[in-house]
Amino acid sequence: MTVQKGIVMKAIVYTHYGPPDVLHLTEVAKPVPKEHEVLVKVHAATVNRTDCGMLRAEPFIVRFFSGLLKPTNTILGTEYAGKIEAVGNNVTAFKVGDKVFGFSGKTFGAHAEYLTARDDSPIAIMPTNMTYEEAAPSTEAMHYAWNDIRAARVQSGQKVLIYGATGAIGSAAVQLVKALGAYVTAVGNTKNMELVKSLGADEVIDYMKEDYTKIGTTYDFIFDAVGKISFGACKHLLKPRGIYCSTDLGPYAQNPFLALWCLFGRLSDGKKVIFPIPVNTQKDVTFFKELMEAGKLKPVIDRRYPLEQVAEAFRYVELGEKTGNVVITVGHKT
Repeated sequence: MTVQKGIVMKAIVYTHYGPPDVLHLTEVAKPVPKEHEVLVKVHAATVNRTDCGMLRAEPFIVRFFSGLLKPTNTILGTEYAGKIEAVGNNVTAFKVGDKVFGFSGKTFGAHAEYLTARDDSPIAIMPTNMTYEEAAPSTEAMHYAWNDIRAARVQSGQKVLIYGATGAIGSAAVQLVKALGAYVTAVGNTKNMELVKSLGADEVIDYMKEDYTKIGTTYDFIFDAVGKISFGACKHLLKPRGIYCSTDLGPYAQNPFLALWCLFGRLSDGKKVIFPIPVNTQKDVTFFKELMEAGKLKPVIDRRYPLEQVAEAFRYVELGEKTGNVVITVGHKT
């Protein structure tokens, strides 16, 4: 990405790690696409757990990727939807005027009026049946859910338990697992039972009223979509050769170590922990688009905030109580 002198855009910027108060709206140079890049006029973005982790540099290990003492990428935002305003000289897959959505998990930058993206990055033409605000939250959570589901090799007819089914990743996981033909038991809170059913869950458990660990059913795959349970707490719910996966490191950062141990074989009872490193591909975004156009996948949206109120969106996400996704709207008229 290069910048064009004298031409500016609005963006939410942070120059040091900290709480949402360190975010501020300012004007920065508008980017110019390189030969293999497109310039996207951003209409919608999101605030998610990844953004919050990068904002505070928590856990500390993220500093090795985002900047040890201060952030390298000063504009957050990992997913976006918008319209292509310009293309680099060597771009052939996209053209000016295309409505696109994508995932910028490596470079961020979506909390701004414009961003640039490589033409081979996780970007695709928007689903024809979605608005910008619906398309924006259709990559990050789905990307993490799909990476874990794919690594577990979930198949039709298997039984899957999804803990935290009302979050962004969990609600995506319910739909993706159902698209594969598996039987889904979703664990969520009281207020969202009907929502989870509408996503396709075959069975729902209200963790506020029922202990999911005492239901007496066993599963081929248990997916902790919010990082709030542990392998030890639910391993008795796994079938022989069953698989457990979490989106979080787990107590004492045990999940990566258990997964590493399992690379050399399953645990003594034949069960397995996986902790896959997510891979971002354009093919996956296109896959999500196809499912959404077929009516098999749709992001759940909790709240919407204008770009100027991004700090408030961060504060809400950090509460850990959101249902689905939090969308940021950018005030373009066209």
